[in-house]
Amino acid sequence: MEKQRFSSWRMMAGIVMILLLTSLACNLSVDVPDLGQVIPTQPSSDPTRPIPRINTPSADQPESTPAIPGTGQQNPGELAEPVSEAPANLEELYTQTNQGVVSILTQVTQGGMSGGGAGSGFVLTDNGYIVTNHHVIEGASMIIVRFYNNADIEAELVGDDPNSDLAIIRVDRMAEGAHPLPLGDSSQTRVGDSVVAIGNPFSLGTSMSAGIVSAVGRTIPSGFTPYNIPQAIQTDAAINPGNSGGPLINMRGEVIGINAQIRTGSDGGGNVGIGFAIPVNILKQIYPSLIDQGFYAWSYLGVGSPAENPLSLNTGDVEGQRGALIATIEPGGPADQAGIQEGDVVIQAEGEGINSFDDLLTFIAFHRPGEAIRLVILRNGEQQEVSVTLGERPRELLPSQ
Repeated sequence: MEKQRFSSWRMMAGIVMILLLTSLACNLSVDVPDLGQVIPTQPSSDPTRPIPRINTPSADQPESTPAIPGTGQQNPGELAEPVSEAPANLEELYTQTNQGVVSILTQVTQGGMSGGGAGSGFVLTDNGYIVTNHHVIEGASMIIVRFYNNADIEAELVGDDPNSDLAIIRVDRMAEGAHPLPLGDSSQTRVGDSVVAIGNPFSLGTSMSAGIVSAVGRTIPSGFTPYNIPQAIQTDAAINPGNSGGPLINMRGEVIGINAQIRTGSDGGGNVGIGFAIPVNILKQIYPSLIDQGFYAWSYLGVGSPAENPLSLNTGDVEGQRGALIATIEPGGPADQAGIQEGDVVIQAEGEGINSFDDLLTFIAFHRPGEAIRLVILRNGEQQEVSVTLGERPRELLPSQ
């Protein structure tokens, strides 16, 4: 009887130990989260959230995090040739592009414990450079690229830009048949265009979802810096956790965006038909610097605006004038040095009409530090022209544009 009772207690203890180990394992490695769960990197009150890399590292990064070389001697490789003939249907489109899409698996070490994450990416050049999101590889101590044929090859981090939530990694060899995807022109994307998203949702492996472009010219938060990303593409193609870093592709088989964020309901959850892709034109602008230097130097003006900037501003004698209201000026920044004041309204930049603060953000983002630009502002109802030399966005990430 005593032996049987002891055996029962030992069995119960074993069950408890298994449950504890299972709980610990779930906390350490959650490559496939509960379906519908989205882990926010924005405040919970903000429903726009980057599709998360499953483990978010602490402020203390592990010593084994790959270093960005930044030697200035990287070989950028060759991009894909432009598309000569569009595929006839979705099946051909998938066949044409699938071998250029990868799954990305990461290992993150925190406090002596290891966890894993998953995302997507696509081949940029013929010598192994691959595009993904910053938030997919952030803090990773190991990055594994899984190609279309399930070949796993370790990658190194080459360049990283939290401001645009983009990163470049590289493998020293590619799987047989893998090839770069051609880059399109996101400025030519129109509402109603058919698109597909290919990636690794919920770590299930490569899959494709189809939809349309729901909107263009959206401004979305980077999720990691105070700066916003302009000209984002909104789509109703299903994008879920794990799709991050994968391509948004038009019907010609060209990459027009990098899938990065979804909007969820107030109670969280998965895709509700509103996803956002970083425009490929931003990638084309920054990838040479990411490969060559490991970072990209963004320009900035040193101004801020209210979160809800009115679309039309009644300023002095100008009825219904649209423009970018300047609410804050960074002391010593480019705008301050040029004499711009709080309350000014920017209505033109180099002859281009500025109808909102988003327009101003877009204009500044596609120019370089050191460029002198002419702004037309309204001050007390009168127009003035101001010349400003753009600065380099500060590395300390001050909250201005």
